Amino acid sequence: MTAPFAADAAAPILAAEADAPVAADATAAQALPDGAEAPRASREQDNRPRAPKRDLDGWVLLDKPTGMTSTQAVAVVKRIFGARKAGHAGTLDPLASGCLPIAFGEATKTVPYVMDGRKTYRFTVRFGVETDTDDSEGKAVVTSDHRPTDADIVAALAAFRGEIMQVPPAYSALKIGGERAYDLAREGEEVVLQPRPVTIFRIELVERPDADHAVLEAECGKGTYVRAIARDLGRMLDARGHVSALRRACVGPFLEEDLVPLDEMRERAEAGEEALMDALDPVALALEEIPQIAVTPPDAHRLRCGQSVILRGRDAPIVQGHAAITCQGALIAIGDVDAGEIFPHRVFNWGQKDKKPPRRGKR
Repeated sequence: MTAPFAADAAAPILAAEADAPVAADATAAQALPDGAEAPRASREQDNRPRAPKRDLDGWVLLDKPTGMTSTQAVAVVKRIFGARKAGHAGTLDPLASGCLPIAFGEATKTVPYVMDGRKTYRFTVRFGVETDTDDSEGKAVVTSDHRPTDADIVAALAAFRGEIMQVPPAYSALKIGGERAYDLAREGEEVVLQPRPVTIFRIELVERPDADHAVLEAECGKGTYVRAIARDLGRMLDARGHVSALRRACVGPFLEEDLVPLDEMRERAEAGEEALMDALDPVALALEEIPQIAVTPPDAHRLRCGQSVILRGRDAPIVQGHAAITCQGALIAIGDVDAGEIFPHRVFNWGQKDKKPPRRGKR
C-alpha cells in the first residue's frame, strides 16, 4: 500500500484525532483533542463575492488539505455553499490531511454519533527520536541508534490490538485540576496523566520506506491517541519514535473514497447549483451505524414534542440503546430505546424528507 505522503516530511504534525465538534464561526484556534494546540496557519485568501446565506441540512465530506486549520476549512466550505449554520465532527491539525466531516444545519445534531464511531488513520512513525509532544513539532528528549526490522514491528503491534491501557501525551487537551495538560507542559510543569482504556480494532504495518520510517494504519475507537501509539511502539522496540505524518482516512460511516477535495468543491460551485448540491450528503448518512425504527405519524408528533412513545406488539422495537427514528421515510428524531419505550433526545425540524441517497460509489 502506498502512503499518501512523504515518509520523511519535514513539516510538523501535531494532532491525531478529535472528539469535540467545533463551531465554524469560531475565530480563535481550537484546542486539539489529540494534544497540542495547532500552530498558526496563514488564512486562505478568497476574494470571491459571498453567497447569500441559506438554510442547508446535510454533510459535506471534505478531504482537508494540509496547511489549513479545521476551523478555516469549515469556514471556506460554509462560504462556498452559503450555509447559515455549520460545524465539524473532529479536529484535524493544519499539517494533517484527510476526512473532515462538515455538518450543515440539522446535521449538527448528529455530530456526537459520528464522533463515537471508529476512526481510521494512516501515519508515519519516525524512529530514532522521541519528542516531548510525540510529534515532529516537539523537542527531542531521547534518541536511539537502534532501528527495528519489519518483523520486529509486526510482532510488537500485536500488543496494541484490542482494549489496551494508554497514557495520553503530556501535550494533550485533557484537564488536570481544571487546566489543560498542554498548558501545564508549556509552563514547564511535570504532567502526569493516568492510563485510560482505549480500543484499537486493527493496526498493521503497510509500508517501510526506509529504516527510519514505518507507515502504519490503525482503526481506533474514541479517545485513542495516535501519537501515544508511536511513542509506545518506539519504546517497546528500544528505537524511540514520534509521528511525522498523518492522514485520517475514515470517521464513523464516512469513507475515504467519498471525500471531496477542496479544489473540486470550488469547481462544482463554478459549474452550478446542481453540481455543488451533489456534494451534499443526507443527514441520515451519519446514523447508518445505529438501528432505525419506523413510527406512525401520531407517534412521530409526540416524539417531536419531546414525549416518549411506547411501542407494543408487532411494532415493539427489538433494539436497545441509540436509534434513529423515522416516519414515512423522513428522519424525525434520535433517541434511546428501553424496554420498548422510545425517549427522544434530538428532534429534527424540517419540512422535506431527508431521502437523498448517499454518494457511495459515485467517486
